[in-house]
Amino acid sequence: MTVIRSMLIACSFALLAACTSAGTGTPETPAPTGDRAGSPAAQPGEAWSVRTREHVDLWLHGYALLQQDTAHIPFFRRGYRDRMLAERRSRNVTSALDVDRERLVTRLSANPALVNGQFLALYFASLDDLRRAVDLTIRAQGDPRAAGDPQLAQYVALVSASFPSAADRDWLRTFTQAIVDEHRVFYRDYWAAQQSARSAALAAVNTLWAQHRPAFRRYLSNTQQDRGEMLLSLPLNGEGRVADVGNRYFVVGVNFPETANDAPEAIYTFAHEVVLATTNTAVNDNVTPAEQRSGVAGTYTSNAAVRGGAILIERLTPDLAAGYMRYYLAAAGETVPSGSPRAAFEAAFPLPAPILAAIRGQMDIVLGGI
Repeated sequence: MTVIRSMLIACSFALLAACTSAGTGTPETPAPTGDRAGSPAAQPGEAWSVRTREHVDLWLHGYALLQQDTAHIPFFRRGYRDRMLAERRSRNVTSALDVDRERLVTRLSANPALVNGQFLALYFASLDDLRRAVDLTIRAQGDPRAAGDPQLAQYVALVSASFPSAADRDWLRTFTQAIVDEHRVFYRDYWAAQQSARSAALAAVNTLWAQHRPAFRRYLSNTQQDRGEMLLSLPLNGEGRVADVGNRYFVVGVNFPETANDAPEAIYTFAHEVVLATTNTAVNDNVTPAEQRSGVAGTYTSNAAVRGGAILIERLTPDLAAGYMRYYLAAAGETVPSGSPRAAFEAAFPLPAPILAAIRGQMDIVLGGI
């Protein structure tokens, strides 16, 4: 998985609003309020909390309807696009996302790196803030120096990291306008209904995380992931999203379980995401230049995150280990055995012995620290 690394966005959202009031011509959308939207992602002093954010789900929903999702563990829930298209048809919904679909898909296929833009929403507190940053970047033509303010320049640098060319930013402009319209005609009501339907699942995740969070504390602290948000997201599968917004504060997007009984799924995805730095080090230290060039190293990286998450779960919360393995087998479309899942799990996510040993060694070092 590609993880965007950026500086902490330090300027106030009021300043961003004041400096981008010209807009892009898209309809105005009120910023969400309350705990589910809140203030900017980076909140000094907060420990890991469980939240939901409408604009993050909307942004990922847009990508899910456009991109080819063929990874071993899909980016999005299996069948998500088909279910959403059926839901939209049942409501007789058409938005700019449909009108501009061919144009958006063509450019996305021509430049697969645009999928890294999925992470962008994680850095903002609301759709309104995200739109303003996109508008600012487009008007500055992707040049932070043209922002007119050192703090606003950080927004331009952040957006331009995923959309560096004029053609990329034109895609971004079209995509942003399309999802704003999608939000207006469909997603706002759909998201609200899902929050109500999954309220018991949200409560169960909070309860389960309160139970297991102390076990994760040492690992998170020793990997400099001291604070952040576990963000329950409707479109996501076991391949979550993580954004380092700076100052050792992270936003980790995970699967939003459908029922209270499925609450452990959020913990599984969280473990998968927070081991990335550890597993990536193990892979990078144990692959050859030829494996890098051939793309084999990328397969190792993906499997290492899954296997590393299992190792972390076994070390910290062993009662969840078998469930973790079953979940990732299902997420990958593999057969889930009725008995012990270990053999099937290890076969589905193979790794060379040196990489696996390096992951275990890294875990020993991290968990052995103060």
